[in-house]
Amino acid sequence: MSQSVRAPRPQPRAGVMQIAAYVPGKSAAIGGERCFKLSSNETPFGASPKAIDAYRQAAGHLEIYPDGSASALRDAIGDVHGIHPSRIICGAGSDEILSLLAYTFLSEGDEAIYSEHGFLVYPIAIKAAGATCVVAPEKNLTTDVDAILERVTDRTKMVFIANPNNPTGTYLPFSEVRRLHDGLPSDVLLVLDAAYAEYVTEQDYQAGIELAGSSENVVMTRTYSKIYGLASLRVGWGYGPEAIIGAMNRIRGPFNMNGPALAAGVAAVRDQDFVKTTIAHNSEWLSKVTEAIEAMGLKVTPSVTNFILIHFSDIEGKRAADADRYLLERGCVLRQVGSYGLPNCLRMTIGSSEACETVIKLLGDFVKGEASHG
Repeated sequence: MSQSVRAPRPQPRAGVMQIAAYVPGKSAAIGGERCFKLSSNETPFGASPKAIDAYRQAAGHLEIYPDGSASALRDAIGDVHGIHPSRIICGAGSDEILSLLAYTFLSEGDEAIYSEHGFLVYPIAIKAAGATCVVAPEKNLTTDVDAILERVTDRTKMVFIANPNNPTGTYLPFSEVRRLHDGLPSDVLLVLDAAYAEYVTEQDYQAGIELAGSSENVVMTRTYSKIYGLASLRVGWGYGPEAIIGAMNRIRGPFNMNGPALAAGVAAVRDQDFVKTTIAHNSEWLSKVTEAIEAMGLKVTPSVTNFILIHFSDIEGKRAADADRYLLERGCVLRQVGSYGLPNCLRMTIGSSEACETVIKLLGDFVKGEASHG
C-alpha cells in the first residue's frame, strides 16, 4: 500500500491565506502633549451614563451565562424602532452579523458583490465562506447601482451595500436603494449595512428598516460601536425576514454576546436623549471641519457621517502619508485608507470640539509649511 505524502503541519482551508487580514486604525500618537484618537470613528461623548450603570450592575453577576437569545436587547431594539423582536438577531458588533450572513448563504462557487471602496469586512467574510468577491466601481466615490446590477450573474448570491459608506462618507438616497433591490433576482440577498445611519439628517435617506420588513431578500445591519459608544463591548444587530434570521440563528454561537454588553445595549438604545445630543454635536462640527479644511485648498468628500475623507492630491507636494506623520507627531491620530484604494487620503473622525479645532490648526500649519518649501 502506497503512503501519501502529508503536510508537515495542519493546513488552513484553501483560500484562507489569500485573505488580507483587517488592520484597524492606529490607537496612539507618537508625540504631542495630548492624544486625540480620530482614526476609528468613535464618538467623543462615550457611552450613555445609563449604559455604563447597567454595565456595572451586570459585572456583579459574571458567573451567570448570558441570555443566549438576547431577548431583552431584541425587545428594546424592537420598541425603539417599531419592529418585531422575532426578526432581530444580535451579535458581537455588526461584523459578526455580516459574517453570519456570509457563512449562512454563501458557499464555494457563489459570488458576492460590494462597491469599490466598501467596508473591508465584506471581502473577508465572502472569502472566508469560500465564495468569490466581485467589486463594482463607484461613481464620485458613491455606490453605483447600475454598476452593481451589471455585475449580477447566475452565480450572484449576495450584495453588500454600506449606506452611508465607510470610508467615503457618501450615501445612496432610498430611491436608489429601492431601484437596486428591484433590479436584483429574488434569490439574491441584499445586505444594507447602516452602521452610521443615526448620523444622517438628509430627508431622502432611509436606513432600510422598511425594505427589510417588507421583502424576503433584504437584511439591514446596525452597530452600537458608533453613536452609542459601546465599541469596546461589541454590540450589533440585524433585521430581516424570519426565514433568513432563523437560518442565521442555526449557526450563531449559543452565547455569542456577553452579559454586560447585553445590559449596556438595552440601556443605551433606550436613552435616545443622549443620542440626540451626539447628533447635534456631529452636525455642527461636520460642517465646521469640512469648511475649514476646504478653505486650506484641500478637497473633502461630502459626508453624512461622523467622519470626513480628506484628499491631498489637489495641492502639489502634499501627501497623505506626510500629513499623517505630521499630525501623529503632534498628538492627532487619523486613518490612512490606502487599503481601501485611496492612498492619498486621510479619514478623520469628528471628535470633540477641542480635537476638531486642533486638527484644523495643525493641518493649516502643515499646508502652509509645506507650501513655503515648494
